[in-house]
Amino acid sequence: MAISNSVYKAGLVISALGVLISVAGLITQSSDLWHPGLVIFITGFAVGAGYWPGLRSYQFTLWIIAGFVAAMIYSKDLIIWGGFNITHKWIVFLVIQATMFSMGTKLTIKDFADVAKMPWAVFVGTFCHFLIMPLLGYALTIIFNFPPEVAVGIILIGSCSSGLSSTVMVYIANANLALAISVTAVSTLAATVMTPLWVNLLAGSLIEVHLMSMIMDVIKIVMIPIGAAILHDYLKTYAGATAKNVVKSIAGVCAVWLIYMIFGGWNSLFETASADAQMLAVVANFFAGGIIWSLFYTWLTTKSDKVLKAMPKISMMGIIFFTTTAAAAGRDNLMQVGILLCVAMLIHNCGGFLIGYCMSRWVFRLDVESSRTIAFEVGLQNGGMASGLAAAMGKLATVGLASAVMTPLGNVTGSLLANYWRKKDLNRERAAAKNSAAKVASSISKTHSA
Repeated sequence: MAISNSVYKAGLVISALGVLISVAGLITQSSDLWHPGLVIFITGFAVGAGYWPGLRSYQFTLWIIAGFVAAMIYSKDLIIWGGFNITHKWIVFLVIQATMFSMGTKLTIKDFADVAKMPWAVFVGTFCHFLIMPLLGYALTIIFNFPPEVAVGIILIGSCSSGLSSTVMVYIANANLALAISVTAVSTLAATVMTPLWVNLLAGSLIEVHLMSMIMDVIKIVMIPIGAAILHDYLKTYAGATAKNVVKSIAGVCAVWLIYMIFGGWNSLFETASADAQMLAVVANFFAGGIIWSLFYTWLTTKSDKVLKAMPKISMMGIIFFTTTAAAAGRDNLMQVGILLCVAMLIHNCGGFLIGYCMSRWVFRLDVESSRTIAFEVGLQNGGMASGLAAAMGKLATVGLASAVMTPLGNVTGSLLANYWRKKDLNRERAAAKNSAAKVASSISKTHSA
């Protein structure tokens, strides 16, 4: 604890230094001072906020905000490293896949099996998610009349699966954690079809949408990393010696296939093939890589527990990366529609919370805890998936803007709502305990009087 506190204090000192530099820059009207001062202040505070236990649950949100602010001020410096653009499609793909895999390690085969224990609630959560958010996003694009590619981004983020950060919010709110995990698992699987279908239906008139290509991209970005994580869970928890040997044999065949692809196989088999054949071949290569990685990761976990502990940090760094890079890549576009887009994304996010809660509570008659859970599952979207698909379209700077804005907003509003519900329950429990104690005291007093 002493080391942690010293780090927190150092962060607060750095944050205070950033304030001084910013003030000096504002007084002298020097952007060379207040620009770095502002970034130092927010970054330092993201570290130092952990000094107060009540703010520790907001640290991740503060890091996302720090990245977003840095992207607005140093956009070119953040995305161009040594003349190389880190927002290149394949770099974003790999980061998103790493993020999805690390998040997927929190899902297990048992989570999918648990769906059978509460099928109605899981259906309600998934149904509300894929009905409310795409249609609400589409309505907002009409109301605010955004440029076509920005509007597509709003529809895209609304059509993605639940954000895995929703389970954290559900945990903080003391809601139904088992339901949250099940809805996240099912919506992630459903997104393979639902996301491309909604985007094609609602945004097809705005830009050209290749439905099959988008389905393949969702499989590469979401399904394969999540599938690799589930395969790891199977190997770790359920597989016997025979099953493990079968997986090892399949992984060996996959390794041979990929080596062949790298050293001439692709050119000889697919270079002159049709676009559809090439697309399927790429997905097959990703599947092969996913199997190999799952087996390798399972081996790593047997060597060190630190690998497991690193997964949440990797997912958090991934979210910060794609939020920052999407904001940096689209800075100029964001400066034109920034305020309106922030308002629209806030309505989208909070509208998801409100409508999700009301529909599950009053239309589908679920209990309060389950309704709170579905509110988070509806209102919080998978920003990584949206960023990855935007990058696959080659439009991270425009289509990716909505996810870059909604991710930090969702973490802020989600944290506030979760803590509000948690405190509300604590106050109710204290009031109930006080009333109970008062009744007991009254009863004892009456007994003595008698």
